[in-house]
Amino acid sequence: MALSETFISEELHPIDIVETLAEHQEWEFDRIGEDQIAMAVEGQWRTYSVTLAWSAYDETLRLVCTFEMEPPAEALPGLYELLNHVNDQCWAGSFTFWADQQLMVYRYGLLLAGEQLASQEQITTLISAAVSSAERFYPAFQLNVWGGRSPKDALEVAIAEAYGRA
Repeated sequence: MALSETFISEELHPIDIVETLAEHQEWEFDRIGEDQIAMAVEGQWRTYSVTLAWSAYDETLRLVCTFEMEPPAEALPGLYELLNHVNDQCWAGSFTFWADQQLMVYRYGLLLAGEQLASQEQITTLISAAVSSAERFYPAFQLNVWGGRSPKDALEVAIAEAYGRA
């Protein structure tokens, strides 16, 4: 049975859908509460912490995808400039750096106003887009912070397309 068949004609809480998806994908997860779930999603570069929370008040499913980053203080101006360039490349969601927690953060909110229901496909796309964006720009963040590359040079790595086969 396809995963999407699990949800046919049922009005499920969005976090219930995420939990079923996490089980299906065999991701480690913790159902923090009725309206929140945290997962560990393995990427090529690292494991990302992905948290989804439902807000009934504004009918929004919020996604936060994080990974640790401890840039030295002198690298912060370049990192913030790079974040501006990166966010120009992101059509859905955006990155920010939470200095107090030393976390790079990708955030997105799926608005479901008017009592709309989130579909399994929407949630899968939401999580996939977050991890793909983190994977795409991770090398640029590393090159800028630890490799001493300028924000524009570091970004070229993230937006360059590879051709051919290895």
